[in-house]
Amino acid sequence: MLSSLFFAQIPGMVNYNDGDGLNNSYTYSISQDKTGFLWIGSDNGLFRFDGKEFKHFTNKQGLKNIEALSCIPLSNGEIFIAPFLNDFAYLKNGRIINSDFNRELQKMQFTVNPGYYLDGESLYLYSAYNLDNIYMYRNEKVSTIPLEIKSQTDSYYAFGLNIADKMLYLHRQGKRENIQAYNIMTKKKISCNISMKKNTVIFRKGDIFVFRNKRTIEVYKLYNKLYFKKIKSYTAQENIHRLVIDNNYRLWLCPEEGGALYFKQPLLDESRLSDPVRMMENYILNDILVDRDNNTWFSTRNNGIFFIADQFFKNYVHFPIKNNSSNIKAIAKNSHGIFLGYNEAKSGIYHNGQITDLVFERNIKIEHKSIFSEGNTVIFGLTRSLFQYDIVTRKKYFLKDYLLKNIVPYTPGSIILCTSYGLIAYNYKTGSYTEILSKERMYTALPYARDSLLAGNFKDLYKVNTVSKKKKIFLKGYYFTDLKKFGHNLYIGATNVNGIILFSNSKILRKITEKTGLITGQVKKIEVENKHVFWASTNYGLSRVELKGSAVKINNFTQTDGLPSNAVSGCIISGDTIYVGTSKGLGILSVKNLMSQKKFINKKVIINSVVIGGREIFDIRQPLTGQTPHNDVTFNVSFPDFISQGKISYRYKIDGLSNAWQTGTSQKIIFSSLPPGSYTFKIFGIGYNGKQSYGSTNLQFEILPKFWQTWWFRLMMISLGAAVLFILIHFYFQKQRNKKLETLYYEKKIAELELQAIKAQINPHFIYNCLNSIQFLLYKKDYKETENYLEVFAQMIRKTLYYSEKTFMSIKDEADYLSLYLSMEKLRLKDLFDYKISLSENINENWVLPSLLIQPFVENAIKHGIAGLKDRKGNIQVSFEHTGTSICIIIEDNGTGINSKRKTSPDSFGVRLSQKRIETFRQLFETHIILEIHDLSEKEQRPGTQIKLYIKPYENQNTGIHH
Repeated sequence: MLSSLFFAQIPGMVNYNDGDGLNNSYTYSISQDKTGFLWIGSDNGLFRFDGKEFKHFTNKQGLKNIEALSCIPLSNGEIFIAPFLNDFAYLKNGRIINSDFNRELQKMQFTVNPGYYLDGESLYLYSAYNLDNIYMYRNEKVSTIPLEIKSQTDSYYAFGLNIADKMLYLHRQGKRENIQAYNIMTKKKISCNISMKKNTVIFRKGDIFVFRNKRTIEVYKLYNKLYFKKIKSYTAQENIHRLVIDNNYRLWLCPEEGGALYFKQPLLDESRLSDPVRMMENYILNDILVDRDNNTWFSTRNNGIFFIADQFFKNYVHFPIKNNSSNIKAIAKNSHGIFLGYNEAKSGIYHNGQITDLVFERNIKIEHKSIFSEGNTVIFGLTRSLFQYDIVTRKKYFLKDYLLKNIVPYTPGSIILCTSYGLIAYNYKTGSYTEILSKERMYTALPYARDSLLAGNFKDLYKVNTVSKKKKIFLKGYYFTDLKKFGHNLYIGATNVNGIILFSNSKILRKITEKTGLITGQVKKIEVENKHVFWASTNYGLSRVELKGSAVKINNFTQTDGLPSNAVSGCIISGDTIYVGTSKGLGILSVKNLMSQKKFINKKVIINSVVIGGREIFDIRQPLTGQTPHNDVTFNVSFPDFISQGKISYRYKIDGLSNAWQTGTSQKIIFSSLPPGSYTFKIFGIGYNGKQSYGSTNLQFEILPKFWQTWWFRLMMISLGAAVLFILIHFYFQKQRNKKLETLYYEKKIAELELQAIKAQINPHFIYNCLNSIQFLLYKKDYKETENYLEVFAQMIRKTLYYSEKTFMSIKDEADYLSLYLSMEKLRLKDLFDYKISLSENINENWVLPSLLIQPFVENAIKHGIAGLKDRKGNIQVSFEHTGTSICIIIEDNGTGINSKRKTSPDSFGVRLSQKRIETFRQLFETHIILEIHDLSEKEQRPGTQIKLYIKPYENQNTGIHH
């Protein structure tokens, strides 16, 4: 049976070969892992393809046999490599492990290439003819499932292993008997309902079994593990050397003479097999893969691999059109069909799924410039010829030779011919010509008003009066390739380099360029869909422009979206269908399907490895750390978006280093001399039309500091520096203090000497006064009183000599000493006065005072205060009080007081000595003693003198007064 369609090369198909890095002769199997990478076995080792580059694994990387027939991705990320016969290996974390490194692999030995069954992380291998064992490879270990199905006379052919139901199917070669289902665990056989012919090869996918015997293909469906039901069959015209059931359960047959036979309906559909589509006629195919995105891959002998995107395949295989491969240069439509003008003197009329050729001049390589159609009339404008075609009579008429640039609708029944000579109106109903503008090379035109039109050359746009034949400049500096009216007083102009211009009758309203989102600034044709939407045809694809008020929404479409080619000459809208004329044929697409394209690519960037800390890490699940000086980080990345056909870039940044995103096309992203810290690498993949991966791939890593860069080391150094600085400052101030102390020491020594000298002065003065008193008593011959006085004097002398050696004395001792002194003076003066010494309740008797400080003031009160009283008896009071802020010692008498005539009291020798002592105490002990002398006659209107001594608390602490 002949195949219904033939495609030697599908438009948009991409070939990858040695020029792209796939340097081999034979490519065998193609498989895809869970991350999206393609794995290609070849006669020159193993290749991994990520959509942009091929990574090659050979004997240098560890393959002992570079004839890699199969490469089987496992769910744990390993790639099991099955070479010709034995020498099995696997790829793990970027490294190939062979049997020299893992002797477990040596357990598997086959005399013919084995079949396999994949179950997640487990791979089961068995021989179809040598049924001793089934080998299970899992996590770098090999275990054996023994089989007990040997026969004395005939050998078995095994097929259809399924671990889930523990069944292996057997056929005894040379015997006409039914297939047997063998339970690999119980070792029992059960007969099935069908037999098979000798030399039949069987391929299984799920419950579908395909039997191939030479040219005959039979498809069975398995029920209840034992019952086979035939659901389809096909007989090819030549032997089939390879068959494939793809992920959509569609059948592919690879004939020995080349090409592929593709059956469009799934095998799960129990209807009969329709006629296959034949393609790739010129290539011997070894394998076919439909990947996760429904893109199709062909592995060939001597020609690398071929790729066709899902949309291409749907448009050109599922909805095929015969002879649809010509280079279309012009397109138009009417109710009779779609009219195509090629890059030769031939046209095509598309109607009801078929293209009918219309030849004007055979073997003449002149291309179409424009096509006009209305009613039954179609006018084909070629580079130097003009033809009129009647759809009803199917007759074509040669009109005239023009160096044509464009055809534009004019008035009912007429058109404008834009030529290198000028503008010419042609009435296709009467066949008459009218010259509008002569001797001007015009590329486009558009009716503007009743007696005027717009006309553009390669430089400017003019307004032409059709009556006066005069023109004036309308828009300067724009090479318009097409003009369309878009609304009331609104026009669209496609330009050669400046994108799309929207203008009114007075000014330019808007420019739509690449910056706005247009696919390119070089626009060929404009097709208006409605009052808000128009389409722009370019050499880089198709742009749909939607205007909503001030907003512009642009969707760009390329080969990836199903266009036969990116070189689009024009398009036609009819309902939901858009007909696109390209350099590789007519594209027929659904506008709804085009507009339903995703805004993002449903993939993420894969980080293959990271070079950090001076080593390359493939297992990026482990902690990633580097350390100065190995603080350079390299990320090896891939974005396996195959429909972008290698036009892939990356957008990335490192959180913790910078918030700015960077963009580049290199798959090796390097960051040099990163400072210590914790970082997160974020990366997006960018594919065709600028679409981005739906999410970022994030990877955390850390650059560890050297010990001198750690916070604790810095803190330690700061602390150490602070300590050293503190010690230096301490030593400096200690030195200054020592110098000051040394100075103070000598000053105190001097002060002590002065104090001793003062005390030495006080003692003779006191003794002198006492001796005068004794002399006075002896003079009066009062010997008894003299004896009493001498006894008290002796006590006074002893106490005075004792306390004169002391710097401080307690308040109690001071009060006793003053009492002894006053009693002695009272005895001497014959009870001339009375005295009283009192201590307030808040005075602590143990507090200390400078020794012998108060006695001179008491002596002065007796001598200068009460000694000369005639009218009253003298009275001296000494009190010790604590005011809360200081100790106050009050010496008060009722004598004559201090007045302007008597200044002996403050100038007395004893008081002067006491004042000197006060100053010395201030210097020596930093004790500030305040002395106040008051005349009571001025202060309280009573006779007498009052002396107050204040000692403040801080002074008490400094001198030890309180304690």
